[in-house]
Amino acid sequence: MDELKAERFQLITACLKNEPEPSARLREYARQPWFQKSPFSMLLALKNTAQSPVYHPEGNVWEHTMLVVDEAAKRRSFSRDPEAFLLAALLHDLGKPATTKIRGGKITAYGHDKKGAELTRLFLREVTRDAGLIDRVAWLVAYHMQILYVNRNLPFGDLKGMLEHTDLREAALLCYCDRMGRGARNPLEEQEELLRFLRSCGHPARPAWL
Repeated sequence: MDELKAERFQLITACLKNEPEPSARLREYARQPWFQKSPFSMLLALKNTAQSPVYHPEGNVWEHTMLVVDEAAKRRSFSRDPEAFLLAALLHDLGKPATTKIRGGKITAYGHDKKGAELTRLFLREVTRDAGLIDRVAWLVAYHMQILYVNRNLPFGDLKGMLEHTDLREAALLCYCDRMGRGARNPLEEQEELLRFLRSCGHPARPAWL
């Protein structure tokens, strides 16, 4: 592990934990020369990755990620594992550059959640020796799309796996922040989607952070 990279990573972690809107500081870091080097360059690649304007009117994957980290920062006090939760918010779409394609005139990123989990492990192994943290973040990234899969009855739904590998509360919190970080969202509609998802998981109680 490169100690200088680890120090840069600690700057990012501190930003996520302490800044009211981490996106502002992250945008500053993204302009620094060190952000162009691995593993941080994985995040820079998000700037050149387009998304469907139907589902992501905010723009490219980087812009979406900045919205998500700000949403996560608003709710970090509700997390039981804030470091893993916040890092998952930052890294959740690392898989999109590798999976984004145009199919039938539409921009898609099928499988980006699983690819993102793989890349998250590669990213974090360069900057931390905390194997437990790496594992927790990667599993959250792997399951951040479950709210869509389960609520739409899609074949990618894997409640059993999600409940085995993640804390449902943390996964639900990340799912919600991901959905709220998509341009002009309707909070009431997103809350209903989340509650429907939790009911499918056998946990119908309304979370304190809604």
